[in-house]
Amino acid sequence: MKRRNFLAAMAAAAGALAAPRDRLARASPAPAQRLIVFYFPDGIVGTSSDGGRSAWHPTGSETAFTLSPQLAALEPFKDRSVVLTGLSSGPTDNGNHPGGAKKLLTGVDHGNGESIDQFVARTVGKAAPHRHLYLGAMANHNGASGDKHVSYVAAGKTATPEDDPQRAFDRLFGAPTSAPAGDDTDASVLDVVLGDLLDLRARVGDAEKVKLDLHLDALRDLEKRIKGLASPAASCTAPKLSTGAIEGKLYEPGMFPAILRAQIDLMVLAMSCGMSKSGVIQGSHHTSELIMSRFPGTEMHDPAFDMRSHQASHYGPRHDAAKREYRDYLAQRRWWVAQLAYLLERLRATPEAGGSMLDHTLVLMCSEVADGNTHSHDDLPFVLAGGAAIRGGRWLHAPGRRHSDLLLSIARAMGESIPSFGEASSGVIPGLLA
Repeated sequence: MKRRNFLAAMAAAAGALAAPRDRLARASPAPAQRLIVFYFPDGIVGTSSDGGRSAWHPTGSETAFTLSPQLAALEPFKDRSVVLTGLSSGPTDNGNHPGGAKKLLTGVDHGNGESIDQFVARTVGKAAPHRHLYLGAMANHNGASGDKHVSYVAAGKTATPEDDPQRAFDRLFGAPTSAPAGDDTDASVLDVVLGDLLDLRARVGDAEKVKLDLHLDALRDLEKRIKGLASPAASCTAPKLSTGAIEGKLYEPGMFPAILRAQIDLMVLAMSCGMSKSGVIQGSHHTSELIMSRFPGTEMHDPAFDMRSHQASHYGPRHDAAKREYRDYLAQRRWWVAQLAYLLERLRATPEAGGSMLDHTLVLMCSEVADGNTHSHDDLPFVLAGGAAIRGGRWLHAPGRRHSDLLLSIARAMGESIPSFGEASSGVIPGLLA
């Protein structure tokens, strides 16, 4: 990214702080300013094959409900979240992962349409320096392509996520392709624009100075942590951290949690700087071979046993707590929801005019199938979280309703007055939008 574009984006983000609060109050509830899709693979512990009650659904009523154990990590954000159950992506290819992935964000059979994130990028985000950010963590593992990726730029055509946080960072914040003679080629990419940033800082007001300082500090911290990912995790043999490139480590299972967190941090930072208004964070891909028992410091960690995501999802027809696959699958799903909570916390911790980034962002958590054992495309797991554009603190159960209505509702919440989205859309989901 060219320096002048970077500075313009920084100035725009800083200037947002100066918006008068009375003007914001008059416009409330304003459309959401940005969309982040958080994808995880292989579904959830839903309704079992023998008819056992879903272990994902909350209990209670629409506004007075208790989150299920799989959703417990969202408790701090319950008032900002809507748990949606009962939604279906339709009968086409029901019972398999690829068909579900194709419909997930497009709302169209066989992926024959544009996905909601790309629609937002093309409309709401058309003036952003980067219209769309697609960050992955092992999303390209084992040569994954096609229906393994969930963002569709056009009918039948998926985008490709960037699995390397360092490369994504460099693309976003303008790492130099070559250094002038005498320069330290290992210098921070921020040093390239530091002089211009300091010049800009001298010409803006106190509120803008604070914003620029926050961005600069966060940028340096993130760059250091991304470089530090090259070090083996606590469960590996080498005990010391180092600061090198992460090349060669991107697809080591034990590195996955740290890389996913880096991609989350990068998404939040990039959007806080005005780089983009639409993005997808894709954790692995459907029928995932991700060995989640190698995640250090988690309840799944067991160096003596390799438990993969897809393997655990086939826990059998019953919710049998005595079966290891079932126990591990529950733990894996809890872990994914905890990562969503981390994303929401990062948004809430980033100040923005009128509150925080969370106040102006929509975050959609989703997977391509419902219960992992049945591969059903009915009663899909969706959580929509964010600010004033939606009515948080709700559990909306709409059995049989097409999930394309959720995608339409997101577009409407972003200020796009379109009549429908995808196939079989009947209108926005009642009670969802403010």
